Amino acid sequence: MPLSRSLSMTSLTGVLPAWEEDELPVEDLLLFEVSWEVTNKVGGIYTVIQTKAKITVDEWGDNYYMMGPYFEHNFKTQVESCEPPNPAIRKAMDALIHNGCQVHFGRWLIEGSPYVILFDIGSAAWNLDRWKGDLWDTCNIGLPYHDREANDSLILGSLIAWFFKELTDHLGDKPNVISHFHEWQAGPGLILSRSRKIPMATVFTTHATLLGRYLCAGNTDFYNNLDKFNIDKEAGERQIYHRYCLERAAVHCAHVFTTVSQITAVEANHMLHRKPDVVTPNGLNVKKFSAMHEFQNLHSTNKAQIQEFIRGHFYGHLDFNLDKTLIFFIAGRYEFSNKGADIFIESLSRLNYLLRVHRNDVTVVVFFIMPAKTNNFNVESLKGQAVRKQLWDTAHAVKEKFGKKLYDALLKGQSPDLNNILDRDDFTIMKRAIYATQRHSLPPVTTHNMLDDSADPILSNIRRVGLFNSRNDRVKVVFHPEFLSSTSPLLPMDYEDFVRGCNLGVFPSYYEPWGYTPGECTVMGIPSVTTNLSGFGCFMEEHVSDPAAYGIYIVDRRFRSAEESCNQLTQFMFSFCQQSRRQRIVQRNRTERLSDLLDWRYLGRVGF
Repeated sequence: MPLSRSLSMTSLTGVLPAWEEDELPVEDLLLFEVSWEVTNKVGGIYTVIQTKAKITVDEWGDNYYMMGPYFEHNFKTQVESCEPPNPAIRKAMDALIHNGCQVHFGRWLIEGSPYVILFDIGSAAWNLDRWKGDLWDTCNIGLPYHDREANDSLILGSLIAWFFKELTDHLGDKPNVISHFHEWQAGPGLILSRSRKIPMATVFTTHATLLGRYLCAGNTDFYNNLDKFNIDKEAGERQIYHRYCLERAAVHCAHVFTTVSQITAVEANHMLHRKPDVVTPNGLNVKKFSAMHEFQNLHSTNKAQIQEFIRGHFYGHLDFNLDKTLIFFIAGRYEFSNKGADIFIESLSRLNYLLRVHRNDVTVVVFFIMPAKTNNFNVESLKGQAVRKQLWDTAHAVKEKFGKKLYDALLKGQSPDLNNILDRDDFTIMKRAIYATQRHSLPPVTTHNMLDDSADPILSNIRRVGLFNSRNDRVKVVFHPEFLSSTSPLLPMDYEDFVRGCNLGVFPSYYEPWGYTPGECTVMGIPSVTTNLSGFGCFMEEHVSDPAAYGIYIVDRRFRSAEESCNQLTQFMFSFCQQSRRQRIVQRNRTERLSDLLDWRYLGRVGF
């Protein structure tokens, strides 16, 4: 769908231009979407296929199916078993089942309730050696025995190719079949289907190239040297040459090759030697995140819940005004340099210096939400929340007693003697509560006990810059090395509620083919920082004339040095801290108005 280069405030208030193309004859087609992450959350692709399921089902109805690996726990908790509506699919499944391979069918219990076909890899593992031989005979790609993930992807791909062969044999000429494969793990299914000349159209989408992710994790100047890499040599040195071959073969076998952003399209052209036919940006189900125009109220409610955690975590050192405290966060997979945590920590150190030098009364509390290896909650963190709760219970009990005596005095027509309303026991209880808040150590930086504290990149860099949550620090740090959950005894909030309660999301990624985290912030009306090396940042630069005015701050990490990028990020955060509360409210309104740009109802039409 064509989008204008510049979007004004008024152009975003209504519906985007209507889709004018001819309707797709879906009644004559069957669409299959293949991914390792169907009902199986591993990374961002799960969010892609889950959020666009509803719009795809609305358009394709019973002619749309998702395919992936079967995991018993996931199937029992996320899938409602049922019979396939199409007899040809039932026959194709039975052909595999009668040969000893287990195939499961049902509805995935997400919005849209799409049909899913899940293949039990374990039940077909006895075919692995034979299928390895077939792969070698087909395209001369060999898989080492010790790479469990690659072997599992071959088993899944062989089962899928087998299924498609049986299906097309039963279908005959109509309806036609389209299969859409995501990432290299689904690649073997595409390669084998094409080599066996199965009559169907194929699409392959790469969300991030394998080698690109590895190279960026090694602190390589990746984007400025794309044409200089010896691809085969680099893949071989990292012992992923076989995976790279699967990915590249799938790209070249597909009838249509797509990727999720312009920056990844450039990368794929160099890494995989094929220019994508079309760029299909990732979207979100905006209805899920829109809060009936109450997102400002939801921000206040959820921020209050985060402030309760802050009160407990920083007990004994709560000498800053929570009404003048801003909450920043970074979240995602724990890839320290790829996600930009390195320059974020350095920028926080500089921001701390600027706030202290300018004697700014604003305090910034920064959350790092990145899962790492831990063995339990930090005792100090749990104690902090217990102390907070004890203080709340004490204050509530005294308030009840105070209120009852005040009420009785007023009923008698007497002016209450404030000196007699609280007795000595009440003052003793309050003094004990005050003494309980005394703390002889600094508030902990991390909420959990880390398994390898000394070698952890985030903690090591926090030590380097000296952000220890001391009293004179204007930037406080909380590292929560676990995904958020409403059942947590420490910070009982789901991720969506937590994001709504924050003031700014900071995602200065070096390698981010798309970037769902700033997108989720946008549709919830929360300003965010991204970069021109993320698909999301490039998308916003292309479609919004002044992203910063809409709360999308884009750090230049492609054409500036790390030092310059760090200074730019520091300046973005410092400028944000200088905004008044009124300015932040207006900016959140402007940010939320960009949500139409990220809605699958429009972006989904680029694909199917």
